[in-house]
Amino acid sequence: MTTSKQYSIPRYTISLVRDGKVPSQVAQIRSSRDARDILAAYLADVDREHFVVLLLDTKNRIIGIHTVSTGSLSASIVHPREVMKVCILSNAHAFVGGHNHPSGDPNPSLEDRALTSRLIEAGKLIGIPMLDHVIVGDGGTAYFSFADEVLMEQKA
Repeated sequence: MTTSKQYSIPRYTISLVRDGKVPSQVAQIRSSRDARDILAAYLADVDREHFVVLLLDTKNRIIGIHTVSTGSLSASIVHPREVMKVCILSNAHAFVGGHNHPSGDPNPSLEDRALTSRLIEAGKLIGIPMLDHVIVGDGGTAYFSFADEVLMEQKA
């Protein structure tokens, strides 16, 4: 007599939970300065590097903000799947990535450039484009925009 083994397969429910609101003078991203203003205010009191995504609708209105990663004084580990997960769950049409440099120098590192390329590729694959990657430094007064520097090529 043979018996078949019974397995128990976990069942999951996926949900996105609103965790409060962030005050902002900006409701729509029209330029890198708009993204900088939001990021500078959101990251004003942090002492470590944070990577954040601004989630956008079809008219680039902000539908949410999410901190993907909190790192150290000089680095924050970001994986494209964590960025794309929140984009998908929030039904974002596009997104802007951003992070702070606690050193005050907003110029991108080689790692920042590599991350931007990976996120552009992930966005293309999923169908949720990355519009910019903004780095804020000096308390938000200085910033670097990959889009302004024409470094956001969406290669076909």
